[in-house]
Amino acid sequence: MRHVPGVSLQRKLLLWLLLPQLVLWLSGGFLAWRIALQNGEKGIDQTLTQSVRALARQIKPIGDGLLVDFPKAAQDILEQDPADRITYMVSSPPGRFLLGNAQLPPPPPVTVRVGDPYLYHARVDDRAVRVALLDVDYGTPQTRQTLRVQVAQSLTVRERIAQELLEQMLLPMFLMGLTLSAVVYAGVSRGLQPLKRLEAQIERAGARPQGGPQLLFSPIELASAPQEVRSLASTINRLLDAVARGQQKEKRFLNDAAHQLRTPLAGLIGQTELALHESHEPAVQERLKKVLSAAQRSAHLVHQLLQLARSESSVDMQPVDLAALAREVARDWAARALTLGMDLGYEGDDTLAVRGHPLLLREALNNLIDNALHYAGAGATVTVRVAACPETRRALLVVEDDGPGVATAQLGDLFARFWRGSDKPGGCGLGLSIVEEIALRHGGETVAEAVEPQGLRVGMRLPKG
Repeated sequence: MRHVPGVSLQRKLLLWLLLPQLVLWLSGGFLAWRIALQNGEKGIDQTLTQSVRALARQIKPIGDGLLVDFPKAAQDILEQDPADRITYMVSSPPGRFLLGNAQLPPPPPVTVRVGDPYLYHARVDDRAVRVALLDVDYGTPQTRQTLRVQVAQSLTVRERIAQELLEQMLLPMFLMGLTLSAVVYAGVSRGLQPLKRLEAQIERAGARPQGGPQLLFSPIELASAPQEVRSLASTINRLLDAVARGQQKEKRFLNDAAHQLRTPLAGLIGQTELALHESHEPAVQERLKKVLSAAQRSAHLVHQLLQLARSESSVDMQPVDLAALAREVARDWAARALTLGMDLGYEGDDTLAVRGHPLLLREALNNLIDNALHYAGAGATVTVRVAACPETRRALLVVEDDGPGVATAQLGDLFARFWRGSDKPGGCGLGLSIVEEIALRHGGETVAEAVEPQGLRVGMRLPKG
């Protein structure tokens, strides 16, 4: 089953907390812009209303005519800013130009009440303007006419005011957003600290101490667990307890079964060998040889199971000269290698100290050499090597042969329990599993590499003493 990485809880919380904040910040900026425009427009409307009333007061009826008392100085003041000038137009009747700027557009088709200013948007010379319009009556009742006064101002000032106001508001909003984001990030990180402590406890619960049992399975302290995950911590504790009990039962069964099988198998092998010496019928001898071979394989399996059980028990570490131990073990196997037609030798440092358990290291090297002699084939060269790795501060213990080796794709399966890379009789697929267990118990790791042009290099990297 393919592993799909989960989403980080911290990232998820930050996303749900900071994303609405960003949306609110953008919405606030837009609303600030709209409010600034509205306030600027209100200011313009007040100015235009005052201007159109003041201009209307300067137009006085004289008989059937009009007197426009609008000094040239006042006109220059209105039109002194070309980019934001105030323009006006006087017409009577409405729409018939009398004075001012004839380009001011008429209002939209609505009813305009006499004496009440009316404001609307228009365009003059491709510029958006705001126009204030005021209709007033003049003349006698028999000759009453309507005078229309229009005053227009560009909306550039409104947009400039809105932009200045928005710029003044955005910087504080941005700083507030940054501060709030930092507070949210710090709060989320601090709030998840109990989960991180719980994670560390779970990691320690499944730790493999150097020289100790396979796994600690120590319970999680519920007092330090957050209230929201206390039930999860309790479930994990129950699971750890069940796994620890299962592991202990497995160890006891493995140890007891191996011990119980050793005696009857030894008796079976002895009786079979006696029967072979006493029987002279070829058919019976052939069957007895098969029984002996099967009994010896079973005895080897029991021995390996006992080694596996022993490697998973608590041991005390001590300084060990790995080079001296490797030379001694290689000498012990030299006679068997000669019997099998192989060349077994040692290469490496004269002395190399590690901290470990001598019996377990000897057992691991025995399994490595036995595996090489079993599968390399007659005429092969088997070399035990011990060397220091300065870049990793570790000691390397490997057994190399120039036999057929295994496919590169199968190197990762070499240390799996009961996995065998060959159909050659003998062996039970536990030897290299024991090597891996011993390497892990020493705080090291296993090594499996193909050798050119052919062969296999298998061993361990161990911490130096």
